[in-house]
Amino acid sequence: MSNSIPANCYISTEIQVMYFDTDAGGVVHNIVYLRFIETARTLLAIQMGLSFEEIERTGIHPVVTRTEIDYKRPARLGESLQVIGRVVEWSGIRFWVEFEVVRPSDNALLVTCRQALALVQMPTGKPVRLPAGFPASLALEAK
Repeated sequence: MSNSIPANCYISTEIQVMYFDTDAGGVVHNIVYLRFIETARTLLAIQMGLSFEEIERTGIHPVVTRTEIDYKRPARLGESLQVIGRVVEWSGIRFWVEFEVVRPSDNALLVTCRQALALVQMPTGKPVRLPAGFPASLALEAK
């Protein structure tokens, strides 16, 4: 692992809380935060060179192998949230990404999340080593 993480290994994206994100009380349901994080993680992968076209071309998919999440404060219907993610650790076939969900209107930290991911060759499900340029690039070679 390197101490220097390239700028493209960081993502910040805005999410608007919709009716379908909330329970009957207008509070964001706990599972919805994982969808918000999935959106940010997908945008991060694209930014790092792993586009949908690259996945289709190579058959290599990023797969979440572990999620740790802490819910600190609730978000509510209509709020604008910021999801911030960054690659923080990597070795061999696994890498870790950390996320924060923040409410910019009051700078409240709502959720922290840490996810481990691996690259997997489909359809065999065989793990694939991280590319030589990782984390600067997630661009892959077809197998």
